[in-house]
Amino acid sequence: MAREFFRADRVADAMRRELAQVIQKEVRDPRLGMVNINDVEVSRDLASAKVFVTFVGEDDPAKIKASMDVLSRAAGFLRSHLAKAIQMRTIPRLQFRYDETSVRGQQLSALIDKAVESDRSHHSSDDGDDKE
Repeated sequence: MAREFFRADRVADAMRRELAQVIQKEVRDPRLGMVNINDVEVSRDLASAKVFVTFVGEDDPAKIKASMDVLSRAAGFLRSHLAKAIQMRTIPRLQFRYDETSVRGQQLSALIDKAVESDRSHHSSDDGDDKE
């Protein structure tokens, strides 16, 4: 059976696309670098939306916090742009959240690579002992 698409899902998708463009083109704060909108979760009553973001090439927690502050302060501005772009009676309140999933994924990938390399070097040293 085909998956049902709820209105909240369609609104979230439209908001994600529009926010990515508006943040890139309209938010002019030097503290804000390149922003990726990973996901938008809109409540079923369309009253609020959680916007999950990451910052390209940014690892410093102080800079991440500053960028999150910029986005939080720009929420009203962004919401007004969404109101112009998306035809809805009311636009959900925006709550920006830092999305750590990509960072955690990179850390786990690095740990896996390290374990695989360690395993290879361990097996290669075992093979050398068997040949003697």
